Amino acid sequence: MTTAAAPPGQRGDDDVDARPGDDRGGLRAALGGLTTRGRSFLAAGVAAAVCAYVLGQGDLLRVGLLLAVLPLICVGVLYRTRYRVAGSRRLSPHRVPVGSEARVHLRMDNVSRLPTGLLMLQDHVPYMLGPRPRFVLDRVEAGGRREVSYRVRSDLRGRFPLGPLQLRLNDPFGMCELTRSFSAYDMLTVVPRTEPLPPVKLIGEAAGYGDGRQRSLALAGDDDVIPRTYRHGDDLRRVHWRSTARYGELMVRREEQPQRARCTVLLDTRRIAFQGAGPDSAFEWAVSGAASALVHMLERGFSVRLLTDTGSAVPGEGAEGFAGATQDSAEAAGLMMDTLAVVDHSDGAGLSRAYDVLRGGNEGLLIAFVGDIDDEQAAVAARMRQRSGAAVAFVLDSGTWLTGGAVAGAVEERLRQLREAGWTALAVPPGARLAELWQQAGGMRAETAAGETYGGWS
Repeated sequence: MTTAAAPPGQRGDDDVDARPGDDRGGLRAALGGLTTRGRSFLAAGVAAAVCAYVLGQGDLLRVGLLLAVLPLICVGVLYRTRYRVAGSRRLSPHRVPVGSEARVHLRMDNVSRLPTGLLMLQDHVPYMLGPRPRFVLDRVEAGGRREVSYRVRSDLRGRFPLGPLQLRLNDPFGMCELTRSFSAYDMLTVVPRTEPLPPVKLIGEAAGYGDGRQRSLALAGDDDVIPRTYRHGDDLRRVHWRSTARYGELMVRREEQPQRARCTVLLDTRRIAFQGAGPDSAFEWAVSGAASALVHMLERGFSVRLLTDTGSAVPGEGAEGFAGATQDSAEAAGLMMDTLAVVDHSDGAGLSRAYDVLRGGNEGLLIAFVGDIDDEQAAVAARMRQRSGAAVAFVLDSGTWLTGGAVAGAVEERLRQLREAGWTALAVPPGARLAELWQQAGGMRAETAAGETYGGWS
């Protein structure tokens, strides 16, 4: 994908005219482009001319005029330059995990009939991605092309603009330098780092499809008691006569389709629940853990959605907010990872908004990454458990992460409350690997859920 010129949202080649312009403002801009060398020559020439006039030295006057005129001639030559260049940028890939590199490819095309002089390219890059890249192109023939590339890397997640690209024109003597900027930029998305998770099977699990009691009832079978209105072309053999008599219009049964297990990943973003900042903070671990769980569950064939404590669900409200059953898994994963790339702390005080979203029931598996919780929030989490088929919580205590000590007694009490409510709850110590906790949670869940008929998770 190449960088684009004007209209926002469009992509294409970006053209730059090497001329400053045809008006007085353009000439003033050209004079303003005098380098230190050019200004020094001009000042020395004026000083020599003044001294020659005072002292009556004709030879010194000629030297002064030469020194003063040379930078002005360079300005005029650069001002009259009429070649045009087109620039494009290609970012590969556009979405990278934290700590990984992306390569930016720049291409310059001389679309004029004249060869260019010395060109210097400079791309604007946020300081989080590294130093600002600069390239020198000696000469580009008419209709010629030059390609250069550089790498960017970030240890922080987020969305970072690349560009606009700047082009600097210089005369052969280095007296004048003009800068022209392209108008387009690209966006690099740095998503949380994900960790491969081991396969953990629960009773009745069948890779996202199963006989569990909490599943996505996409369409019903022969025993369906919620038929729909008859549509032109429906098979009359599927008419549900009892519902037809009840509603006074022709009703038909829905066709039976495979049922898909659901999973909701809950991310606690409350500012009061997390202390500290930086790549090694508890909050960043929670974001990375949520990303790993999302990708893993999508790969296992689940319909997945991302839910935060603010009540916002990704990918959206369609199909009750879940993605994966009707959307391409890669597209759904990309949408949720883009959300996690820019997620930040919320000012909320509790998890009640997330509970309101879960009140509809039939939520399937619930995986939560939460920070510090008190008795009130533990009670809300207990009610959440009633709306799901199975629930796993990873609890991060900010005090433990800041001090690097053992898990506090208050945290153990919160874990006990969650487990009594039916959660499979684990404390997350500083620097823990999610894969190990995931395996541990699977073992705990298998021990306590022997009598459940839910389709499970893996």
